[in-house]
Amino acid sequence: MIADFLDSQSSIINQQSTLCVEVVMNKTKIDWEEIHHQLEESKSAIERGFAPGRDEKNRILKTRAELLAKRPEEPRTGGFLEVVEFLIGPEQYGIETRYVREVYPLKDFTQVPGVPSFVFGLINVRGQIISVIDIRKFFEMPEKGLSDLNRVIVIHDEHMEFGILADAILRVRTVPLDELQPSLPTLTGVREEFLRGVTRERLVVLDAGKLLTDKNIVVHEEA
Repeated sequence: MIADFLDSQSSIINQQSTLCVEVVMNKTKIDWEEIHHQLEESKSAIERGFAPGRDEKNRILKTRAELLAKRPEEPRTGGFLEVVEFLIGPEQYGIETRYVREVYPLKDFTQVPGVPSFVFGLINVRGQIISVIDIRKFFEMPEKGLSDLNRVIVIHDEHMEFGILADAILRVRTVPLDELQPSLPTLTGVREEFLRGVTRERLVVLDAGKLLTDKNIVVHEEA
């Protein structure tokens, strides 16, 4: 398109140059001022041929605006937590993977008489007897029946180990530390004591370190 425009403008200039030659040949008085004016107009027309039209200008301005709007996010300096996300009732909870030894299907379990109500029972994990805590009862939440989705999250540190009963496992994910909020109005009582923080998506991140050192929780027993 620009090439055609340049050809047309070149043709105009050639015609003007031919006119000048014919005028000289006929020994007619030459209006050099008019010729210069026409040449300047042709030059301006050629330069305008390289300039973007109205639609092109609007497209360029829109692209610039979009690029300016997409400013790079500031790098996070608070770090991340990797957590196992799971369900307890309708609420989503998370516990740091560095405390998680494994996630085990809830199969056969043995209830233990004379223990606190939040002690769900004992399970055998490859010859090792693990105490399982019903975190729902420990947090004084409404009870719910068991299903095929129930899993035991075995958590541990160098001194203690036990399982947490979960209604279902959702995924493993990372949580930016700078997104953790202290608490929610609905998280009161026992739950607030073992809270690491709450995300914007209302994921409740538990403090596994505090759970593992709480004196009220029964630890596992060796068979």
